[in-house]
Amino acid sequence: MKRLKHIGKAMKFAVLAAAIAGLAQTAGVADAASLHIAKEGDTFFLLAQRYGVSVDELAKANPNIAANNIYAGLEIKVPDEKSVEAASDSKPQLLTEKATANEKPTIEAWGKTFNYSKVVDVKATAYSAAADENGKWGAVDYYGNPLKLGTIAVDPKVIPMGTKVLVTGYSHPGLPDHSFVAVARDQGSAITGKRIDIFIPGNKSFVNDFGFQDVKLYVIDK
Repeated sequence: MKRLKHIGKAMKFAVLAAAIAGLAQTAGVADAASLHIAKEGDTFFLLAQRYGVSVDELAKANPNIAANNIYAGLEIKVPDEKSVEAASDSKPQLLTEKATANEKPTIEAWGKTFNYSKVVDVKATAYSAAADENGKWGAVDYYGNPLKLGTIAVDPKVIPMGTKVLVTGYSHPGLPDHSFVAVARDQGSAITGKRIDIFIPGNKSFVNDFGFQDVKLYVIDK
């Protein structure tokens, strides 16, 4: 009898251990689902827009990762799994075009609604911080500020400097999925007419994969 009781306790222990192991495995799956494996060109700003979280939340969730040292293969924790799912399905969507003269149409992207005054179809290219792409002035915009994601070079006769736009219709892993907000902060001798040049962080070959693309700009009201 004692031996039978001992076997019974052992079986209970095995069942309990299996249950604990199952919970641990489930927890591991949930944790893995909240990890982003970095690729070249990723930044906290880019990932924040992609996953619908703030840059500050990403930084707090990854205290051992320096914002300027994100490299391919690095595991980055995304703080809110639900936000990840919502952001991955997010696409810029035209909501309403008001019929009244006093009301302007709106567009929604990344959970925000923007009023816009007009839509401009342009041909887009991309540039990096490489020295041979920025001339004697170096990796700065027209105003002398360091180049950053969200900077575009424009022909000021078509898009005035300082104009804020929602850029849509492109495809490149160094940019947020579907859309991003940009400001006309730069110019270039080759950028004339309905042309823009988009700054993308990363090395020259990675950025040049952008090629030539037709994109749509929604000019956002300030």
